[in-house]
Amino acid sequence: MMKRFLEQAREYVNKAWQYFKGQSISRRILIGGCLFFGVLFLSTFLFVGLVWVGAFGSLPSKAELRLVENPLATEVYSADSVLLGKYFIQERSNIRYEDVPQHLVQALIATEDVRFFQHGGVDTKSLARVLVKSILLQRESSGGGSTITQQLAKNLYPRRDYWLLSLPINKIREIIIARRLERVYDKESLLSLYLNTIPFGDNTFGIETASQRFFSVPTKRLTLDQAAVLVGMLKATYTYNPRLFPERSKMRRDVVLAQLQKYEMISEGRRDSLQALPIKLNYRRTTHHEGLAPYFRDYIREDLMTWCKANTNAEGKPYNLYTDGLKIYTTIDSRLQRYAEEAVRQQMTVIQKSFQSHWGKRDPWHARHDVLEDAIHRTARYRDLKSQGLQEAEITRLMSKKYLMSVFTWEGEKEMMMSPIDSIKHYLTFLNAGVLAIEPSAGEIKAWVGGINHNYFQFDHVRTTTRRQVGSTFKPIVYAAALEQGADPCDYISAEKTVYTNAEGWTPTNTGEDNYDLKYSLAGGLAYSVNTVSVKVLERAGIQNTVNLAHKMGISATMPTVPSLALGVADVSMTEIVTAYSCFANNGKVITPFYITSINSRHGETLESFQPEKPKQALSPETANLMLHMMKRVIDEGTGARLRSQYGIEGDVAGKTGTTQDNADGWFIAILPNLVVGSWVGADDPRIHFRSTALGQGANTALPIVGRMLRKAQHDSQGEYKAQYFPALNASLRSRLSCDLYKSDSNFFQRLFGKRDRDEEKRKAFGEADKKKKKGFLRKIF
Repeated sequence: MMKRFLEQAREYVNKAWQYFKGQSISRRILIGGCLFFGVLFLSTFLFVGLVWVGAFGSLPSKAELRLVENPLATEVYSADSVLLGKYFIQERSNIRYEDVPQHLVQALIATEDVRFFQHGGVDTKSLARVLVKSILLQRESSGGGSTITQQLAKNLYPRRDYWLLSLPINKIREIIIARRLERVYDKESLLSLYLNTIPFGDNTFGIETASQRFFSVPTKRLTLDQAAVLVGMLKATYTYNPRLFPERSKMRRDVVLAQLQKYEMISEGRRDSLQALPIKLNYRRTTHHEGLAPYFRDYIREDLMTWCKANTNAEGKPYNLYTDGLKIYTTIDSRLQRYAEEAVRQQMTVIQKSFQSHWGKRDPWHARHDVLEDAIHRTARYRDLKSQGLQEAEITRLMSKKYLMSVFTWEGEKEMMMSPIDSIKHYLTFLNAGVLAIEPSAGEIKAWVGGINHNYFQFDHVRTTTRRQVGSTFKPIVYAAALEQGADPCDYISAEKTVYTNAEGWTPTNTGEDNYDLKYSLAGGLAYSVNTVSVKVLERAGIQNTVNLAHKMGISATMPTVPSLALGVADVSMTEIVTAYSCFANNGKVITPFYITSINSRHGETLESFQPEKPKQALSPETANLMLHMMKRVIDEGTGARLRSQYGIEGDVAGKTGTTQDNADGWFIAILPNLVVGSWVGADDPRIHFRSTALGQGANTALPIVGRMLRKAQHDSQGEYKAQYFPALNASLRSRLSCDLYKSDSNFFQRLFGKRDRDEEKRKAFGEADKKKKKGFLRKIF
């Protein structure tokens, strides 16, 4: 049967050929032309049909187009609804059509698609030019034939590679999608979608992000000349980037203004006046690190990634933190966070100058070559070269080559010719800092500063995994353990030196060398941070009892069961120590730090809400209240006195300073009725430090950060941290605190002929600003 069909077909072809040969030349040309265009039409129709049915990849349906959403950055908000920052791959923000100025719309239409409001997605006049230039001549440029709707289709559904047929297939796909878009959306919605998806270079997408990036203003405040600059970039985002090529950008801007005048959207005079203006950028580069609380946002990212993997969106796929436009609401107080960051910046600028002056021309790791060597070995560059099998000498040679690099300084970012080893030395000289503020009743984190600059120092000094020796800030836990074991705040303990045979003959010493003949009440030993007394209090409480209490109060770190635990030799994180101090302000109940309140969709729908965990009792309310009032004396009379004298902090404040061995770490924790704030200052490598306790102690390095922060918070008329007071103690507890902080342990003649007045010595030992005259002979007797 097939053989017969082929024979008949061959017979018809022969007859047609014979007929064609019998015609005149003019008729042959006519018949040939008709056949050619007929075949071309049928093949084009077939080709378009194949694209339409999805032979080269499926096309979005109208239903899918109604749900179209562009990749959108996830936004992180404070408790007072201030945008803290974003997580994104492409920086993008959406904007409503109502917020787009009319002159921006006119500039866009006049330049990109003047018949936008007349066509149905395809401009047939321009399409002819597209067919000739793009398809027949195989040129990359369509000669401006794509409408705004077609460009939107390309943005939403990027072009694919089809080898030699890439251009015609992609053009047909865009035409089909554009026609469908026009049937789904009105013109204003299409313009809004277009402006929210178009790329502007420098990894910015959408008009709102571009407006903020290049001019630091929202889209609705763009002037006409600024709008013309951005519209002009659409022709070639790199070529006409005003940051890189200001002259080219100005020429292109003037073309946009000329188009506006051509289509009578502006007058000739206004065109000339605008073209005479220079381009004035207010460029603002945005990274994940910019905005408030970058260390905090980096910390919660891990929790958010875990949540995204465990939850699915409307399409049944796990949420994408970087493209799904989630809105994360946190417990951060934006004003307090800003005050904390400003306080760190101000104090660390001062303390860094002091540190550099202290060491002069010598490196802070003077005579400790292992410090620099260890820092070099920790770098990714060194590890990469080592993995290549290079020897130390070759690695050192390569890491000694100088390059132009941007480096951090407190005077601003600077471009310098430095080698990688020079860079390591540069950053080793910097002291760092950490600040954490927690609301003590529910555990809400109100401020989190993990370091001095997240772009250059990404190691976070607040998170639980970062632990340093806490020094004397551990002493309140020791004293609390003693109270829990039956001690009384007015029990007096001698400050004399003691040799501890169970610690290899270790003998603790005090800051003031001649206060060993005094007896301190527990309240006094804590107020003046007397080391010899604190170790004896630890013995009285029991080392294991103290460790157990510390764990109950929220410290999960392993602690050495040795007498020096009383002086804070344990490595504890900022989060743990601030959590522990929150117990004192919360009637002895321990909280779990709480920082995310809800996760919302891009449309504002609440996907999940979170509540703080219920506090658990860690120590008795009586002990917590006694400790709170004992620690008030640290601020009113002891080592934390400059919080009031220098920074003028009002209301009730309890707290404790801390300084570790060799002044490697300076600490200060403050407790207010509704806030607990901790601060730490030190070098990332503890082998780098001040040589002088007067300079390196927590009262000098860390306390000023809290002082500056609280002073701003108390002066904030809209804030909630003005002077407040702890609940008054009942009569029974008040009587337990009714005693002097210390008394003499010497005889009458030692007191009479002592070399130095005790009160004055205490003021000198603990940094009191006012010096009083020495008492006379009769005053000593009486």
